[in-house]
Amino acid sequence: MKTLRAYLSTLLIAALVITSLPVAAAPAAPQSMDLVSTQSALAGDRAGADRERINEILARADVQEQLIKQGVDLDEVDARVAALSDAEAQQMAQQLEQLPAGAGGGVVGALFAVFIILLITDILGLTDVYPFTR
Repeated sequence: MKTLRAYLSTLLIAALVITSLPVAAAPAAPQSMDLVSTQSALAGDRAGADRERINEILARADVQEQLIKQGVDLDEVDARVAALSDAEAQQMAQQLEQLPAGAGGGVVGALFAVFIILLITDILGLTDVYPFTR
């Protein structure tokens, strides 16, 4: 019985080693070498620039003062801007660029619109910034 067990265990070990060799020796799958289009590369850069533009406006003292007057927490505004999708950030940056220079009320209105958009996304469950929306 011992000789049969020794023979079978040796045979089983040899079979496992032989069947695992092709798997171990197989070359790793090549990584995708797809070309990146110019539009997709520029879209990534554009999204970062849009968020930077929004953050520049939010950093202004008069804008922060108006947000505080309306009862908005500045940390929550930063979290909401970070939670914007690329399309939403682009739309918001375009709205801010269309405002006339020195239009403080327009900027606050645009930021209030961002606040409302982000509040709606929180209510829909896409973000979780405001605990009172649950």
